[in-house]
Amino acid sequence: MASGVPELGGSKVWSTLITKTTYLSGLLTLDYSLKKAGSKYPLLVLYTDSFPAEGHNALDSRKIAKRRVPYLLPTTSKDYTNDARFNDCWTKLTSFSLTEYDRVVQLDSDMLVLQNMDELMDIPLDAPSKNGTGDRVFAASHACLCNPLNKPHYPRDWVPANCAFSTQHDNPDIAQTVQPPATAGLGELNSGLLVINPSQGIYHKILEQLASPAASEYDFPDQSLLGDVFKGQWVALPYIYNALKTLRWKGVHDTIWRDDNVKNVHYILSPKPWDELADGQDHDHDPSHAWWKSLNAERLAEEQQSGLADGF
Repeated sequence: MASGVPELGGSKVWSTLITKTTYLSGLLTLDYSLKKAGSKYPLLVLYTDSFPAEGHNALDSRKIAKRRVPYLLPTTSKDYTNDARFNDCWTKLTSFSLTEYDRVVQLDSDMLVLQNMDELMDIPLDAPSKNGTGDRVFAASHACLCNPLNKPHYPRDWVPANCAFSTQHDNPDIAQTVQPPATAGLGELNSGLLVINPSQGIYHKILEQLASPAASEYDFPDQSLLGDVFKGQWVALPYIYNALKTLRWKGVHDTIWRDDNVKNVHYILSPKPWDELADGQDHDHDPSHAWWKSLNAERLAEEQQSGLADGF
């Protein structure tokens, strides 16, 4: 489907994936937050064939660039009945194939940018020609392994003692600017934010792994694959770039969390902030949701003033 949006210029972009309109309000507010934070770089929306016409219209009316990508699935997959959204996550890996760009920073659409983080476009990574053989293949923040909701289907070794963030509790000031090494804890990453130098060689390794039996054992699709194939070969970023909302919870990693330092909040788990708006009831699931709701309301007010009111 033609977008009606001019081709992106420049060699560096933010990217995000969407497959259905469920996350569209999140994506639009993410785009708004990037612009409000003064980013020099545009957002490129990666969409699959399942994304409907009303979603395309919403992107086109806001002049948000987009690109169709194939829907990725492994040859054999784990049953993600407990987290059905995980089935879409493999497709985020298509960002590694966008070789027309020198740098892609992939963002989940349930994120909110609070401060400019354009510096991620310039952090050193391996040249694409290394094809994933170096020790700086991509950059990401660690996953939190604390499982604060005690989800029974999470790995048994996901406990605070094995969490990289736990190693920073004795020096929370350092945690604002320095992350433990990629191998800290169990060496697990969170793929909500990935800093990528696209490479067909890296993408080929990813596709090979998707076709292997190992892919059927991954608990967390794309991030488990990346952590397995490129174990210890990625650059760890401070939590502030992928500030999982659960880190802020009392007794999880509130020791290191600083509201004023966070650049990008990640609204993992359900409900999402826009889900709470949709049912028309008051909620207090998480205080950080108010940040999203406030910026979303600002976006909607601006759009309505310009005559745009499509319900997203």
